[in-house]
Amino acid sequence: MEKVFHTILLQKSDGIANVILNRPEKHNAFNPEMITELTTVFEILGAQEGTRLVILSGNGPSFSAGADLNYMKEIAAFGYEENLRDAQSLAKLFQTVKNCPKPVVAVLHGAVYGGANGLAAACDIVLAHEETFFAFSEVKLGITPATIAPFVIARCGEAAARELMLTGRKFSAQEAYRFLLVNQMFSDERKEECVTGIVNQLLSSAPQALEACKTLIRTVVHLQGHKDELTKFTTKQIADRRASEEGQEGLAAFFAKRKPNWML
Repeated sequence: MEKVFHTILLQKSDGIANVILNRPEKHNAFNPEMITELTTVFEILGAQEGTRLVILSGNGPSFSAGADLNYMKEIAAFGYEENLRDAQSLAKLFQTVKNCPKPVVAVLHGAVYGGANGLAAACDIVLAHEETFFAFSEVKLGITPATIAPFVIARCGEAAARELMLTGRKFSAQEAYRFLLVNQMFSDERKEECVTGIVNQLLSSAPQALEACKTLIRTVVHLQGHKDELTKFTTKQIADRRASEEGQEGLAAFFAKRKPNWML
């Protein structure tokens, strides 16, 4: 039986899973239920053999305006232990998205504020409408963007994070692109072309190789400064992939000048 979600929509077709934030009247602001449901759906999709990639987007006027106001009121009344559990739940969501074995493409529009930036930064590829606006406004509220910081800084680096997180100012999609928070921008007319182009590139690649490549990137980052371990891991992975069914098929297709079987 398909799991029923209340704050998100899940649509699947031809190996593509569309996860859509679905609280449009609240600008898809996070609440505990949405955080739990997003974590659950990415755990499910990550384990599904038939799913080849995930597209994350939002219904309504915004991708996500960050935390729901009622949720923020509840958080304000939390004690330390409750706050810690809440923060751990949000961190688990971002980590689950980042570690999802399938490629994850975020498609942003409208407002991307606060925690929504952590969700987007955890994705592999980020596409944004040219009129999208972003903000790390936590310091304006006397708090810090602590939970999202590891994911955001991994994308934009320390220098950009210093400016954007310390000022808390709104910034445009053009700036987000310059700061490497966004991979590509699109207009209304070019949205389908932009998304389809990325999707087709991902679908033309071997599914298991994509999963292995995500593991490769994550491990290389983690093992920086550990030369022997890093060399051991990378040499083993390339040997494994060359000997794998996909690797053999891909090389055979290349030399035969035909499409590999994952594209048929």
